[in-house]
Amino acid sequence: MLGATELAITPVGIGTAPIGSGRDWAAWWGPQDEAESIRAIHTALDRGVNWIDTAPFYGWGRAEEIVGRALAGRRDDVLVFTKCGTVPDEQRGDRMDLRPETIRADVEASLRRLGRDRLDLVQLHDADRDTPIEESWGEVQRLIAEGKVRHGGISNHAPAAVERALAVGPVAALQYQYSLLHREPERELLPLARDRGLGMLTWSPLGAGFLGDGFDVERLDPGDFRRTHPFAALHLGPLHASLARIGERHSTTSAQVALAWLLHRSGVSGVIVGIRSEREAEQLPGAASLRLDPDELLEIETAAP
Repeated sequence: MLGATELAITPVGIGTAPIGSGRDWAAWWGPQDEAESIRAIHTALDRGVNWIDTAPFYGWGRAEEIVGRALAGRRDDVLVFTKCGTVPDEQRGDRMDLRPETIRADVEASLRRLGRDRLDLVQLHDADRDTPIEESWGEVQRLIAEGKVRHGGISNHAPAAVERALAVGPVAALQYQYSLLHREPERELLPLARDRGLGMLTWSPLGAGFLGDGFDVERLDPGDFRRTHPFAALHLGPLHASLARIGERHSTTSAQVALAWLLHRSGVSGVIVGIRSEREAEQLPGAASLRLDPDELLEIETAAP
């Protein structure tokens, strides 16, 4: 289950930032064919994955529109999670606006793009320093009461803000960046999730692809944002070797081993993996069934930079 909710999610979910990206967006992942994106989503669902995480921010609605087309005419038991509050800004590219009216407008637009009557989880995407979280979370609670949203979640906020939101109403889930290359949530956020019974979803569990099999920065499209990503400066050879060695032992991939390591972390409810092809989608279930022993977990952590 996701936290204290009735939502039974598979350990791995479909991430949609890569398929929503474009040259007009902050993080371009290179050329992407929409038909291939839809086939990837269908493949993941056919392999048993039961939830999708998206956001209006991903390509400014492009990802949600693709998800809506992918789900059209298919079963209605797919759980759809989205976010709210990120708006375009001429000077900075984007900014956070979590005023109640903006949250409501985002939810209404997401419902239209996704072709849904109700959203299973709506998450505050990032912190808005100009709007008290009590006002934002109060609006999420009103949308839940109206039946437009089933549950509310919080993404990329400080622990103190989560506690303030809990004083207003239930928080179903938290979402933060967490991987072998970014372990900051272990300090405060994972303990908070465990202590308060909150679900923990993780984004970029493969470090923007840097933990994937055969990943090579030099082979990326010249405009791909990962060419200048901080992870590009890390010495990942020992970690890649460790993941490959353990993967070979289990007849699986390095990416699945990296995801399995994350799913072994106490408090993690699910990992969000951005997929762009049928081949990538086919690998999602494998991480959920992979069991690593304590020595393997230690080997991976020791090799991580």
